[in-house]
Amino acid sequence: MRHGNVNRKFGRERGQRKAMLSSLARNLIIKGRIKTTEARAKEIRPLVEKMVTKGKSATLASRRALISSLHDERVVRKLIKTAENYTERSGGYLRIVKMGPRKGDAAPMAIIEFV
Repeated sequence: MRHGNVNRKFGRERGQRKAMLSSLARNLIIKGRIKTTEARAKEIRPLVEKMVTKGKSATLASRRALISSLHDERVVRKLIKTAENYTERSGGYLRIVKMGPRKGDAAPMAIIEFV
């Protein structure tokens, strides 16, 4: 039974899936918006929103926690600078805009971006 198993597997093993999601999160932070499948966008949204919440308090501990999850200090600096825009907002930093299906395999596509 799948009770409590809410995460998507994307046909990958745990390490590959974790690497893919952290790569998507890094690219989203660097570029501000990315085009990906709906499932991937819905999966990285809570991860990045938690990172932004942690980046709002730019303490040493939060910086170190972000560096351990993003593996790049340059990206963490960009995330903290982005998080400064959301000091008054208590959540909902990202928006998912659905697009048409991808031409090759008809996968539903979406754009995920900062609000």
